[in-house]
Amino acid sequence: MISVVVPSFNEEEGIEPFLKSLCDQTLPRDQYEIIVVDGNSKDKTREIAEKYADKVFIQTSKKVGGARNDGVLASKYDLIVTTDADCFLPRPWLETIVKDFEKYPDASVIYGPIYPLEPGFKHKFEVFLYNIVVRIGEERGSSTRRLEQTRPFGRTSSSRQGCIRSAMPETTGNSPNA
Repeated sequence: MISVVVPSFNEEEGIEPFLKSLCDQTLPRDQYEIIVVDGNSKDKTREIAEKYADKVFIQTSKKVGGARNDGVLASKYDLIVTTDADCFLPRPWLETIVKDFEKYPDASVIYGPIYPLEPGFKHKFEVFLYNIVVRIGEERGSSTRRLEQTRPFGRTSSSRQGCIRSAMPETTGNSPNA
């Protein structure tokens, strides 16, 4: 079973298509929970998210990393997946992560290649660097592994990955744990 942690902030325009892609995975919906951790959006982000997510709450820790930590603290499964609310996920995304953790039992992090959805050199270059850095870590024997079979699914470089809870750094602060 998987906990999917999704930080959000003023994502009213894009969160519904994102959550629809997350709810339409090849992995059965009863095998994962969706946790949307909102940065106190001023639009209808939370209202929309409540239609699809298992848990939706306002973050208590600072910045996007704090939102991810709050989500991890509220999660109930040992396999934690993080992603952003402004991307599209292919249908086999979660199933691929599960299979790759089974294939690489020594892995503590699984990541997939990401490609920018926004135009412009800056986004393409940031993603290019991210993909190279993670690939170097994999080749040097780290416990990071690249997803075996996936298509482009992202925009930013910071968060599309799966982690085993025991491999994550300790989090601090209070978070609702429903």
